[in-house]
Amino acid sequence: MAGEKLRFGSAAYMRCAQAMFAGGFSTFSMLYCVQPLLPLFAASFRLTPAAASGAVSAATGGMALALIPASLLSDRLGRSRIMNISLLLSALLMMASAFAPDFGSLLVMRALLGIVLAGLPAVGMAYLSEEVEPGSLGRALGLYIAGNALGGMSGRLLAALLCEWLSWRSSLGILGAIALASAVLFCRGLPPSRFFTPRPIDAAHLAAGMRRICADAGLPWLFLCGFVLMGCFVSLYNLLGFRLEQAPFALTPGEEGLIFTLYMIGMFGSAWAGRLADRIGRRKVLYLMVLAMAAGLALTAPASLTSIVAGIAIFTFGFFGGHSIASSWVGLRAGSDKALASALYLSSYYLGSSVLGTSSGWLWSRWQWSGVVAGQLAVLALCLAAALRLGRVTPLSTTTRRT
Repeated sequence: MAGEKLRFGSAAYMRCAQAMFAGGFSTFSMLYCVQPLLPLFAASFRLTPAAASGAVSAATGGMALALIPASLLSDRLGRSRIMNISLLLSALLMMASAFAPDFGSLLVMRALLGIVLAGLPAVGMAYLSEEVEPGSLGRALGLYIAGNALGGMSGRLLAALLCEWLSWRSSLGILGAIALASAVLFCRGLPPSRFFTPRPIDAAHLAAGMRRICADAGLPWLFLCGFVLMGCFVSLYNLLGFRLEQAPFALTPGEEGLIFTLYMIGMFGSAWAGRLADRIGRRKVLYLMVLAMAAGLALTAPASLTSIVAGIAIFTFGFFGGHSIASSWVGLRAGSDKALASALYLSSYYLGSSVLGTSSGWLWSRWQWSGVVAGQLAVLALCLAAALRLGRVTPLSTTTRRT
């Protein structure tokens, strides 16, 4: 464990930052690239939109279940080893999914992909915190998170554009090859863990931490917010392709894919919400972001492409802003249980993607877009109630004044 931690400007730091960017890019590209392909799955396998959305829900559900076990396993086996195995196996599963003989097989591969892919988001921030010196950590984390966001957007966009000329199988195979190249770059570039100390899995310590978190006045409400925010976000984008391929829009998959460039607005929303929270407090900003999502959702109801694009932009802005506030608030309240609380928040977050993503498909099958809008407005009302409840929670003495 001799030597200094990685410092900005050093060659080792740059290799680490580039590897983590590639890892984050690959992770979220693989997780969400199937979203614009859902209408093609529905047509190829004769599925309802709710059933087709299982291609997303299986992966996010698998990830939700595996995040905490992956985090615990990394305490025993090491951060870099878990991340390397995670990305390599995920890329191979991604390539194998292109050859799935039926939709059931595709769902199994997507669920396995979500389970093994959990290794990077469960461990990435812990690795950087251990290996990078504090003055350089912010830059490294920022680049890692940028890779996450860019991968989520690029995977969706590239899959949509490829389907203009190729089958969905060929598209998944190409995306799998890109993911494998990113995984190799990650494994070759990531410096080994030098400041990691293995420790046994302590079930009693884990149980005590879970009890403290569940007894906290604010954390369970923040987990609920994460569940709803991500569930609504994924539901909207899951079903958007089904709506835009119909009259009066009749867009091609490539044209629909351009909608995902609105992610750039969301990335701005995340930073903007953080700055606003420093001025007026997280409580007020969380209300505003949930209301922005509801307003944007309402704008998607009319059969006007201009209104829909504007609504999705506002909705996306609100989601990224709300998620940034809720996730940072978890860290402020969790105290010594930060790692476990963050894992529980992310588990709730991805579980919301799985549960609400599938149930919104059922609403589409029954009542089309009006049913999706009504259902999401109802759960956003639940999120707003949770945010209002958080407004009455007494801040902890260890948190900043504006929480």
